[in-house]
Amino acid sequence: MIALRRLLLALGLVLAIGQPTAALAQSHPVATPIVIGQSYALPSAIMGGMREINVWLPPGYDGRTTRYPVLYVLDGGQAQDFHHISGLAQLGTVNGTTRDVIVIGIASVDRRNELALPTDIAELVARYPTQGHSDQFRRFVAEEVMPFVDGHFRTDGETALMGESLAGLFVVETFLKEPQMFDAYVAVSPSLWWDGGRLAQQAGAHLRDHSNAPRTLILTMGDEGEEAQALMAILTGHLQDHVLPGVTWEFQPRPAESHATIYHGAALDAFRQLYAVPAA
Repeated sequence: MIALRRLLLALGLVLAIGQPTAALAQSHPVATPIVIGQSYALPSAIMGGMREINVWLPPGYDGRTTRYPVLYVLDGGQAQDFHHISGLAQLGTVNGTTRDVIVIGIASVDRRNELALPTDIAELVARYPTQGHSDQFRRFVAEEVMPFVDGHFRTDGETALMGESLAGLFVVETFLKEPQMFDAYVAVSPSLWWDGGRLAQQAGAHLRDHSNAPRTLILTMGDEGEEAQALMAILTGHLQDHVLPGVTWEFQPRPAESHATIYHGAALDAFRQLYAVPAA
């Protein structure tokens, strides 16, 4: 009897010790990564090194043979704008308000080197000695990034380019100088002040060389001050003066937004416009 009591006591002690262990295990569930896309290190002969390219694919992509339009996002690094712009694509897919689209984030490393056209303004040259190689970055996008995307994913040939601030300046410059690169352009609060506003002032000369191929340009700007507003007025004035029936463009002022707050809402509106679900 004594031996049986000792056995039961020992068994109870083991159970008592085991219960906290089980409770502790339940309070520390195993974490698993949340994967929203894929990141690629793309070797670039043009840029002279590996470049970060991030890809978001619509849900169900792997189970279909469908081809998709592509939105290229500048400043598209994981620590830049890739997540919140791809989130808009995911939202539109889930609630059925926009068409499925592939989002490609092109990370920038030295923004004034890659996104700004060259300037000879001494103050800017001194502050940003590596500035002014947007033409090189445009070649990288056209000759290396876009062929990589078309070669690895089911694209349908419809393309758009989106960027904010200096990336918005790059969007405007690409639209003016290489309009055939993309079907649509979205420039959010573009830094038209760069180089003393020369790009806006010379827009008319570039527009005279445009074909009448169908393209879309969406411009928007927050409360950026008088200089920025004046330069946007110059740019839109040139667009009004050079009527191209194939080109659809609009300027949407957003005076309630600042440079820091404008991008997400403006990008959502651009999604709804560019990728509207066709009426039944």
